[in-house]
Amino acid sequence: MNLSAGLALVFDMDGVIVDSMPVHTEAWRLYLQRLNIDCADLEARMHGRRNDEIVADIISNCLTPEEVHQHGAAKEALYRDLIRPDLERKLVPGVLAFLRRHSGALLGVASNAEPANVEFVLEGVQIRNLFKVVVDGMQVKHPKPHPEIYLRAADELGVLPKNCIVFEDSPAGVSAALQAGARVVGVETHTGLTGVDARIQNFLDAGLDRWLAEQRPV
Repeated sequence: MNLSAGLALVFDMDGVIVDSMPVHTEAWRLYLQRLNIDCADLEARMHGRRNDEIVADIISNCLTPEEVHQHGAAKEALYRDLIRPDLERKLVPGVLAFLRRHSGALLGVASNAEPANVEFVLEGVQIRNLFKVVVDGMQVKHPKPHPEIYLRAADELGVLPKNCIVFEDSPAGVSAALQAGARVVGVETHTGLTGVDARIQNFLDAGLDRWLAEQRPV
């Protein structure tokens, strides 16, 4: 099935391409443990947010930009060490086949993640070449739930935001995509989502290609 010309598929990374949330949660838990910080609602406070927001919220909001960066970089290095042995097994079911099936379409990534993590995943499973555009959290001033990252991705892909079909797994990401004017497929890897145009558990969902076949540019 070929996607209609004039449409683009844009993917969040964590929770959409790779089921990384449990590993991110464990990496933050271990890192905060080193700082003698206990955070009972850790996953809720980190899901869909950029590292500078997480550091300010959980560690301290009185740090210099350099200190914030150091904390985020140290945690992400720990995350990559934890997930590296299992990276391919952590991919969301069906995503590789789906991406390859639509390799002739306009494909993009728009993730709040830091550049090192984005490249680590895309290069690690050898899919970087499938994406025309990759926008990470450091390329925008305002992270999700602000729509900036999806507006930028649409602009770089050369399509209107309303002709982007965004795949998201977090409420913050869904909000960002909807505010940008995109159509949204909720990938409900771990949580239920509201306001989406379609929803899937993963890319093996038989109804996904049927829904995509009904979409037309406007």
